[in-house]
Amino acid sequence: MLTIRDNGARLCDGLTRRDVLQAGGLGFLGLSLPELLRGRAAAANAPDTIRRGGRAKSCILLFLMGGPPQHSTWDPKPDAPEQIRGRFKPIATSVPGMQVSELMPRLARLADKLCVLRAVCTDDNAHSSSGYYMLTGYPHQPTNFENANPGPPNNWPTVGAYVQGLRRSSGTGLPAAVRLPHRIFNTDGSVWPGQDAGLLGRAADPWLLRCEPASPDCRIPEFSLAVDVPLSRLEDRHDLLGRIEGRFAAAERGGLPGQFDAQAQQAFDLLRSDRSRRAFDLGREPDAVRERYGRSQFGQSVLLARRLVEAGVSLVQVNWFRGPNEPADNPCWDSHTKETERLKTVLLPPADQAFAALLEDLSSRGLLDDTLVVCLAEFGRSPKMNAGGGRDHWGHVFSVALAGGGVRGGQVHGTSDKIGGHPKEGRVLPPDLLATVFHCLGYRPDAEIHDTLGRPLPLSRGQVIRQIL
Repeated sequence: MLTIRDNGARLCDGLTRRDVLQAGGLGFLGLSLPELLRGRAAAANAPDTIRRGGRAKSCILLFLMGGPPQHSTWDPKPDAPEQIRGRFKPIATSVPGMQVSELMPRLARLADKLCVLRAVCTDDNAHSSSGYYMLTGYPHQPTNFENANPGPPNNWPTVGAYVQGLRRSSGTGLPAAVRLPHRIFNTDGSVWPGQDAGLLGRAADPWLLRCEPASPDCRIPEFSLAVDVPLSRLEDRHDLLGRIEGRFAAAERGGLPGQFDAQAQQAFDLLRSDRSRRAFDLGREPDAVRERYGRSQFGQSVLLARRLVEAGVSLVQVNWFRGPNEPADNPCWDSHTKETERLKTVLLPPADQAFAALLEDLSSRGLLDDTLVVCLAEFGRSPKMNAGGGRDHWGHVFSVALAGGGVRGGQVHGTSDKIGGHPKEGRVLPPDLLATVFHCLGYRPDAEIHDTLGRPLPLSRGQVIRQIL
């Protein structure tokens, strides 16, 4: 809380300078929620000319930062030499003829709900630039640019920004699009491009919720009152804000104060809404449910995503959790070394558990038809194992899995060659994948919205993958 002490002199309306400074410095609330709410101020109702497509109400993106190997996940190559196929064997799934890695037994049983794209391609072998392509549908300039950062000319909006700008208000105060539990970032700590609203302006940024949902004392600062701000004091600040706003009536004609007032009111409404606040409280979930998702940070993040879409959020992007103790030579899914060990002990068990639990939960709650789930990454891994027992960056072909939301389960679309190195048929580019996501959410992929300068931007330049719908 920012408090500036003064001599208590009062202004003409009875407010002290301290009152004004305190209200402004606190953001009225003692937390950073109003800053998040600025991101919804420009959200507009989507006109009918944009809404043509599927009927999914929400989408959950599971982003496996680092790049999983297609050979040991969705596209096993049992007839290839061990240096290519890896140590893990394929197993049968609930769909005849469809195989996945033996490290994915839970998802294998749910294959009838899954659609696997085995010929996705960016032709970009750098984490951040290939990730930009996957999240925006536009190739980075230049390609193969490692440790790229946000900013022009690579300023196209992320998929969640379009949703944030298009969704009709749900009346709950909740955002249209959310990212959690942190941004995607490079080893040096710099942030990847393609995660914000870019050309659409900061008002369309998807909300970022920084949290560690598996931690016993998990707290989302944006949705928690400071310890010195009980609800009664919150109401006092609401009254104080109303008195302060009266001093800005003349400036209101400029537009900004009115926008500011609406954001502040929305912040109060959200905090006072039991339904909205409950959506962020994992403690309300039974222990058995939390165990079913797994007590990993990724597992609990996925469970939080399910709660958010139930509460009315349209798009939730769950990034693979990158903690401070990740090894420098193979962090997250970036398995340059010791791939076999990492996949078996650290990566695939929690991913398999959480993804499967999400599909089971959505299905049992009658939400899977209304919720599109997409498991993706920035790229895959090289066909041949390297000298360190790992695989290197590979954007020439990799796999993406989808479920629900109008996508037909129990199918494989596209194939890679015999070593999983290049597309053989059914190639899918990032704009095609995003066009399909927009279509499932009910938006025409060729529709246009406008950036902050009034220039038209198409939602996607790709083609809907109609074979999978």
